[in-house]
Amino acid sequence: MRFPRQLLSALLGALASVALLLAAGLVTAGPASAHDAAESSSPADGATVATAPAKVSITFNNIPLGLGSEVKVTDAAGTDWADGKVEIVDNVASQKLREGAPAGKYTVVWRVVSSDSHPIEGTFAFTATAAAAGAATAPVATAGTPQPGEAQATGTAPDSSEPFPWSIVVFAAVALGLLVALGVLARRRLSAGDRDGN
Repeated sequence: MRFPRQLLSALLGALASVALLLAAGLVTAGPASAHDAAESSSPADGATVATAPAKVSITFNNIPLGLGSEVKVTDAAGTDWADGKVEIVDNVASQKLREGAPAGKYTVVWRVVSSDSHPIEGTFAFTATAAAAGAATAPVATAGTPQPGEAQATGTAPDSSEPFPWSIVVFAAVALGLLVALGVLARRRLSAGDRDGN
């Protein structure tokens, strides 16, 4: 019984080593295979434009999927000026705006599904110096609405944060757990076989 026991121990050791290498490789492969990222936006983040544009767009380094895309374009009062669905052509996601947008700062919050099927999101901001055609001439100021010429906190660089690849970590942990469980079961069977042989 000594030879099979040594062989099984060596086999279990090899399996455990392979599992550890596989788990380490899967976990560290996450950042290397990064999700798609936004390369630029129109208007650019922090830009000042004459009037609110007819549409805003985000250009990505790959072609995003057309599922679950969302772009919100809100003014300083919190009104969303997005009109209709997000349009994706090649690697550019565009969102039309309703007519009559007022002057002021706009914040764009976007979310798309990248080409590897992971959702990515980000924000950017721009300022319109004049109201678009059809806008109300004298918008009523509300609490928290900046007045013309009033400074407002500027946004930081576009945020295209990516979620941590937890699914890969969970997969590696489950695979490692299964290998450990198989090793424990095999060891119990060997111990039971030795007791039966004695």
